[in-house]
Amino acid sequence: MTSPAPASSDLPVSRRPLRLKKRADFVRAAKGARVTARAFALQARKRQADNPSDDVGEGAAPARVGFTVTKKTGNSVVRNRIRRRLREVVRLGEALPLRPDHDYVLIARRDALSMDFRALGHELERALQKLNDPKRAAAGPRPTRPT
Repeated sequence: MTSPAPASSDLPVSRRPLRLKKRADFVRAAKGARVTARAFALQARKRQADNPSDDVGEGAAPARVGFTVTKKTGNSVVRNRIRRRLREVVRLGEALPLRPDHDYVLIARRDALSMDFRALGHELERALQKLNDPKRAAAGPRPTRPT
């Protein structure tokens, strides 16, 4: 005799990050905190509940991640390969310290293509830990340039 299937409320909820796709979301994230690494720069910002593009339901919405690869890094084949590597690092990083209700943007550098995949994952973890550091949060947002 088999045991009954667990109720849907007993199943773990996947908090896999969503994708950033709208330019306005990328621009908002650019105004947040920034950490640089050898293979990428990471930008992060807490989402405001009043943003119309946010799909905030009950509770905390999952983190959203966007990827940017500029034309300076190479032709379209190289840019797409770099983007695929970064997406896969985020997808496989189940233990990444991504905060709910935050938007993250990874701005790729050419080193993301040649770097060992495991090292790329460790670099992303370190960058996220720097962003989540409470001392850094106490400093406030990045200063803006005068216009």
